[in-house]
Amino acid sequence: MYKEFLFPLLSRLDAETAHEHTLSLLSWAQSSPAGRAGLRLVAGPLPQQSVTVFGLRFPNVLGMAAGFDKDVRVTAGLALLGFGHVEVGTLTPRPQGGNPRPRIFRLPADEALINRMGFPNGGAEAAVSRLARLKERSYILGVSLGKQKETPLVEAATDYLTAMRMVYLYADYLAVNISSPNTPGLRDLQGGNYLGHLLAALQQENGQLAQKYGVGPRPLLVKIAPDLTWPELDEILIAIQDNDISGIIATNTAISREGLIDARWDEQGGLSGRPLAQRSNEVIAYIRRQTNGNLPIVGVGGVRTAADVRAKVEAGADLIQLYTGLIYEGPRLAGRILRGLNGYGR
Repeated sequence: MYKEFLFPLLSRLDAETAHEHTLSLLSWAQSSPAGRAGLRLVAGPLPQQSVTVFGLRFPNVLGMAAGFDKDVRVTAGLALLGFGHVEVGTLTPRPQGGNPRPRIFRLPADEALINRMGFPNGGAEAAVSRLARLKERSYILGVSLGKQKETPLVEAATDYLTAMRMVYLYADYLAVNISSPNTPGLRDLQGGNYLGHLLAALQQENGQLAQKYGVGPRPLLVKIAPDLTWPELDEILIAIQDNDISGIIATNTAISREGLIDARWDEQGGLSGRPLAQRSNEVIAYIRRQTNGNLPIVGVGGVRTAADVRAKVEAGADLIQLYTGLIYEGPRLAGRILRGLNGYGR
C-alpha cells in the first residue's frame, strides 16, 4: 500500500516537507498507547535476534542511521517499527540552520537521494531533555556528533568535545561524524594529523566523563566517507587503532555520481541509497581485511532488503544501518528485513 498509494502522494511534496510530515506523524503515534500499538502492528512480528557489539547488546542487527531523527523527536517510534538501534543527530553544540532549501532531492530512477542539509539541528543542549526521557528503553541509542559550520578545522575538537559532554549520560555510544560532504572542509578531518588529534582528545574526555559519572566509557565510533582511496583509509584505520576507537561506520554519503541516470543526478550534496551498496560493501570488506576482523563495523549504504543486509554482513559488517531505503519502501521495512533474516547468522 505504501509504494502504491502513500509514496506517490508524498512525492508530490518537497522531500524535506514530506520528511517533516513523517516526523510529525511518528511523534504523534509514539505519544499514546493506541499510537504505539499501531506502530507495533505496522512492524509486524519481530524475531529475537540479539547481537553484542563493542560491549553493547543490540536487540537485532538493524538500525536507523543518523540524519533521519536529527533532533531526537521520533526515536521511540523508530524502535517500535523494529529498529534495534537508532542513531540520532548529527548534533552540533549550538543550534544551526543548515544550508538553504531545497536541500533534499529524490532520484527515483536510481532509488537514491541527494542531500545538502549541512547539519541543521536545534543544538545538543536543546536535545538533552528529549534524550533524558529515553532512559528506560529496550533499544540502543547512539548520538552522532558534529562541528559547527563556521568552526575552523583547527578548533573542531572543541565542538565535538562540547557536544559530547552534553549528551554523554544519555548515549549508549557516540559517533564522530567527520565525513559529511555538506559542511565545508569537514572531510579534511579524515586526514591522519587532524583525526589523530581529534580522537585522542575525545578518548581522554571519554575516560574523564566516565570517571566523573561513575559509568563505563562510551564506545566511540568514527563515520567515514565512501570516496576515500585505500591509502587514505589506511591512515584513518591507523588513527582509529592507535586511539582504541571502538568501531567504524562505513559509509556516509558519496560525492561520486558514477552510473546515475535520474535527471537530478547533478544536484550538489551527498548521495545515498541503492548506488552506494557496492562501494559500501567494498569498503567494509577492505576494513575487515586490514584489521583482521578486530574492528567492529557498522555497514551503511543501499540497504532495502534482507539480501542487502546479508551482503554487508558477509563483507564484514557487525551491525547494519539504513535511511534512504525507508523513504522508498515505507514503515514496514525494518520488520520485513528482520523476518527475512530470521535464522540467518554470520
